[in-house]
Amino acid sequence: MTKNKKAVVLLSGGLDSTTCVAIAQEAGFDVVGLSFDYGQRHTLELESAARVAKKMGLKNHVTAKIDLRVFGGSALTDDIEVPKGRSSDEIAKKIDGDIPVTYVPARNTIFLSFALAFAETQGASDIFIGVNALDFSGYPDCRPEYIAAYEVMANLATKSGIEGQEGIKIHTPLIDMTKAGIVRTGLGLGVDYGLTTSCYDPAPDGTSCGECDACHLRLKGFREAGETDPVAYLPKKNNDL
Repeated sequence: MTKNKKAVVLLSGGLDSTTCVAIAQEAGFDVVGLSFDYGQRHTLELESAARVAKKMGLKNHVTAKIDLRVFGGSALTDDIEVPKGRSSDEIAKKIDGDIPVTYVPARNTIFLSFALAFAETQGASDIFIGVNALDFSGYPDCRPEYIAAYEVMANLATKSGIEGQEGIKIHTPLIDMTKAGIVRTGLGLGVDYGLTTSCYDPAPDGTSCGECDACHLRLKGFREAGETDPVAYLPKKNNDL
């Protein structure tokens, strides 16, 4: 790979996307970060994304503002209660139609479309997204077949895909990793997870709730990796990890 070749990394400010930044940098890419102010329940994750971008030396970090609250339909963009206290087995269930209310309709499709446009303006052929198909909450747009289909579309729908010397590549380095494996990988690359935010419903002071699916999976990952999560949590009511 040519040294300092650019890659767009979707940077939410969470554990997975921050690990993706480190992986892309380790591979020799000059990372440009793309975050979204999309009407989510809180903007703490955007503050985390800015901290991560600064700490990890990203020279270009853009936050796109879109408003998915006009559609609603998700606990993250509407007045729907965030599920809490679910066990690992409950989170892992993949019953037909049993997609959690924290799923934001078509979010990754929307985000990747912005990333595709951004990549073209940057002369980048590579996009990194931190989707995961193992320790995740059952979102349909985190599956390998979805990413493969999107990559085909990207190479049909863009100038760079048609005229470029290289096709568009959607990188999903975490897709087959457990959350514990992601934690170990990131720590091995020097990631400071204390900068990140994963919680769906944090307290006003930024303290993670410790009960939502995102907190549960994150805590489970650190526990199974034999590590301590550096972020602060409210006292847990459900200790099933």
